[in-house]
Amino acid sequence: MTGKKIIENDAVPDVLDAPNDNSGMKTVMGKIAAAPRIGDIMEGPVAAFDRSAVYIDLAPYGTGIIYGREYINARDVIRHVSLGDTIAAKVVDTESDSGYIELSLREARQAIIWAEAEDAVKNKTVLELPVKEANKGGLIIEWQGIPGFLPASQLNAEHYPRVEDGSKERILEELKKLVGQKLAVAIISALPKEGKLIFSEKDSNLKEREEIISKYGVGDIVGGEVTGIVDFGMFVKIEDGLEGLVHISEMDWGLVENPKTLFKVGELVKAKIIEVKDGKISLSIKALKENPWASAKDKYKKGDIVSGVVIKFNKHGALVSVEEGVAGLVHISEFGTEEQMKEKISLGSTHPFQITLFDSENQKMILAYLGDKEKE
Repeated sequence: MTGKKIIENDAVPDVLDAPNDNSGMKTVMGKIAAAPRIGDIMEGPVAAFDRSAVYIDLAPYGTGIIYGREYINARDVIRHVSLGDTIAAKVVDTESDSGYIELSLREARQAIIWAEAEDAVKNKTVLELPVKEANKGGLIIEWQGIPGFLPASQLNAEHYPRVEDGSKERILEELKKLVGQKLAVAIISALPKEGKLIFSEKDSNLKEREEIISKYGVGDIVGGEVTGIVDFGMFVKIEDGLEGLVHISEMDWGLVENPKTLFKVGELVKAKIIEVKDGKISLSIKALKENPWASAKDKYKKGDIVSGVVIKFNKHGALVSVEEGVAGLVHISEFGTEEQMKEKISLGSTHPFQITLFDSENQKMILAYLGDKEKE
């Protein structure tokens, strides 16, 4: 590459000469149907250098200039540019007093980077990037100078912080162990207006993992060892290099609020594969048990009066179990307010209810609170 050519202010070549006013440039621009607009990214060869400016040939539109603050912001890049090199820049002014099209190298670089980020999202490009920081929610990873967030929920099973008591402080300690390590990640969301990138960890041994997973399919029954229990479920090692997740909703037909009350790390369990997607296996333990709603359809119908145990409160009302694995909702409107509801019924208490809706196929039941009405 040739060296930079520094040109004095009074020695700018004819191709860059411009009249004192910008009427000539405006006339030329007006004759061109698709004239450059502010925000456009334009490319052209470097035509000349000044002490504090770079001139870009943007034929047939005219000449572009990077100068002033934009020149200072782009010094590190300009230092490595030579005459004739093609560079891309963003139009910041089409009608400057100088008669040139004013350009920004820095803004163009940002626009190009975000375009590359969006392409990476579409193409699911895998990137090897180091972890910069850790917080209680996940990891901070930088790409092309833009910091991004990798939520803990998007970590592979190998790196997920399996903290028994769910302590946020202990989770942070585990995540900090990953700082400095390179992870295979993919950008799953790029939001240029907010300056945000969201990452997801990908398996660095994807081909090897795909070969292992290819041996399994939906419906297969597998055995494995519980390797970790978290608040939303547990991980089960199916074989070396392959783990599956049993979500808390797939552990039992009854309500499970704390997985640790049912299983322990190191325990051997059997489960059914219910999904194989994106290199991950989802398992169900309850799928191996008889569905209590299947037999419940022959026991209950709308209008029946049943005895039920209050097992949980939520914003809609109270969840009441009429038998193991079969529960219905008593809407808060039955009581008036949440306070009035908790005055009449409490967790673990048993009361009479009337079934107002029973749909075994969709596992849905609505109950009416009878209270003292039944006793009268």
